[in-house]
Amino acid sequence: MIRLAGLVLSLALLGGGGAIAATSQSYESPALTARLITVEDGIGPDAGTISAGLVLDLEEGWKTYWRSPGEVGLPPEVDWAGSRNVASAEVLWPAPERFRAFGIENFGYRDEVVHPIRIGLDTPGRPVALRAVISMLACSDICVPLSFDLALDIPAGAGIDRSAAEVIAEWVEKVPLSPEAAGMELRAAALSPDGAALTVELERAAGWRSPDLFPELGDGTAFGAPDIRVSANGRRLWASLPILALADPAAPLTLTVTDGANAATFEDIATGVAVPDPPYAEAQPRRSWSALSWILALAFSGGLVLNAMPCVLPVLSIKLSSALRSAQETPGRVRTGFLVTAAGTLAFMLALAGGVIGLKGLGYAVGWGTQFQNPYFLIVVTVILTLFAASFFGLFDIDLPPGLATRLATVGGRGHAGEFATGAFAALLATPCSAPLLGTAVAFALTGSAFEVVAVFATMGLGLALPYLIVAARPGVVSALPRPGRWMLAVKAVLGLLLAATAIWLLWVLAGVRSEALAWSVAALLVGMIGLITLMRVLPSARGWAMATAAGLAVAMIALPALMQPEARAAGRDDVIAWVPFARADIARHVSEGHAVLVDVTADWCLTCKANKTLVLERAPVVDALAAPSVVAIQADWTRPDPRIAAFLEAQGRFGIPFNIVYGPAAPEGIALSEVLTPGAVMDALGAALGTEVALRSD
Repeated sequence: MIRLAGLVLSLALLGGGGAIAATSQSYESPALTARLITVEDGIGPDAGTISAGLVLDLEEGWKTYWRSPGEVGLPPEVDWAGSRNVASAEVLWPAPERFRAFGIENFGYRDEVVHPIRIGLDTPGRPVALRAVISMLACSDICVPLSFDLALDIPAGAGIDRSAAEVIAEWVEKVPLSPEAAGMELRAAALSPDGAALTVELERAAGWRSPDLFPELGDGTAFGAPDIRVSANGRRLWASLPILALADPAAPLTLTVTDGANAATFEDIATGVAVPDPPYAEAQPRRSWSALSWILALAFSGGLVLNAMPCVLPVLSIKLSSALRSAQETPGRVRTGFLVTAAGTLAFMLALAGGVIGLKGLGYAVGWGTQFQNPYFLIVVTVILTLFAASFFGLFDIDLPPGLATRLATVGGRGHAGEFATGAFAALLATPCSAPLLGTAVAFALTGSAFEVVAVFATMGLGLALPYLIVAARPGVVSALPRPGRWMLAVKAVLGLLLAATAIWLLWVLAGVRSEALAWSVAALLVGMIGLITLMRVLPSARGWAMATAAGLAVAMIALPALMQPEARAAGRDDVIAWVPFARADIARHVSEGHAVLVDVTADWCLTCKANKTLVLERAPVVDALAAPSVVAIQADWTRPDPRIAAFLEAQGRFGIPFNIVYGPAAPEGIALSEVLTPGAVMDALGAALGTEVALRSD
């Protein structure tokens, strides 16, 4: 590139100003003005190549795309089929810049760009007729496909257009160099095990100042914005780029790296080289203690609010059962029991934090509540809830093994394993959905250091356990409960119904995550297991074979997901709203057509999502607004793992659901809504996104 720029300038200095302007006619549109230019005013007798340029002058607010446009977009394409005396034409690409709109990453140019073109001739010294048919996409708030012709004839002769030569030389210098010429070295590159991210390690002796990375991994692969960390001396760089869509992991990787005016392109990169973790100081974003304190306050408040969310309501029976058992105990035992329950909640949250740290260390993307996408997890929780429900109905009692009960009694006077398990199980069932204030805290934790993950999850656990801690501080409150009597049988039956309803809900979630056949099979095996365990109480002599058979049924349930293939989800389950399936590229397309776009990220296992849909989205005035011609409703169903949806959430700084965001011509970056929707908030966001107060009616 340097030699080419030098050659162009040398020609300009040696030649005089040509009498014939080496410029084509201009194509003009509201988005841009385009023309062809050449250094040569005439083709010399021995000239075998000429230097040309495609000049694009963009109007304010408009952009065009690089050869790899990012998540959406189209790069300019030039067809030279109508040209004469042209053997080859190589279009060069100056280093791009990054654009972000509608939550989508794009690479391209604004204001002005000149694409240098190296043209080889069929016959040296003969006249050249350049006929370029150009197809491209220009975007601002809307995207406009453009197609136009440019023509430029260069006769035989001599002469250099100095002005064109200077312009082309200036843009040739912006074309990325080889890594050696730019003084950059790629030390390692690797794809994560789940194909969700690309990590690279680079070194530059001159130091990094404002680096950016633009990877290319075959057609159809799209990357998000890089997370870049630079060493203390400024020479080493680590970057992680989320993969939003992976078309072909075996495709050759090309990486263009920019740092101010410096740029280099690495080609045919091997992605099997492990990237070492950066030193701790560089690996974590620098966050102030005041910011962490604010996030911890949000985490505590979010954990407290989580107690009143629909996701936590199914564990009401467990909490009430614990209170009923404690009503006739001494204050000391009540205090100890509720403290142990709170400890169970905290222990689960700390274990969850440890799991998050471990998965992040292995390169996996982590989200809040995503364990409910796992059929094995759903089956285990369903079995536990069903056993508790059957116990509440009086079919059998759940007791600890005698040996373990004896050990616990000798250690603490009385075992509290049940209270501890109650707290842990309550926290477990609290994780499917996000509560207000919780999304910000979780996002902070999942993008931060190990210390921040532990601090946020522990504080969240304190908020979730606060009701238990209040009872532990004032154990006398449980004495207000009535004395034991027949009424407790009715209460236990109601609590059992709540647990049974939760188990049925989980079976319904399992049908969505995997298949209806799997859910029915698990339900049948559960009925058989409950029958066998009940039989052991009625016929003690059958205890041995019944216990063995019940254990076999449990093993069979766990093995079923591996034996049964997942089924495609039925389309069109919602007939109240005409949902459009999620595709990030469609957001920009609909907005470019002047529509407001509501994106609803939901899942069958998210009860808050279902509450939002039933109480807000499917009721007037919101349902009428979503049916208006100016509004498009897009649903991202995250019931099953979907890396596209996970990447979309991560790009918005969210790691849990529900998540709703509204885009529009007046809100290209989107208006994120609270986890708990209100009709007013949705309507205000739709109006703000459209930039109008016009009524949103279906007529």
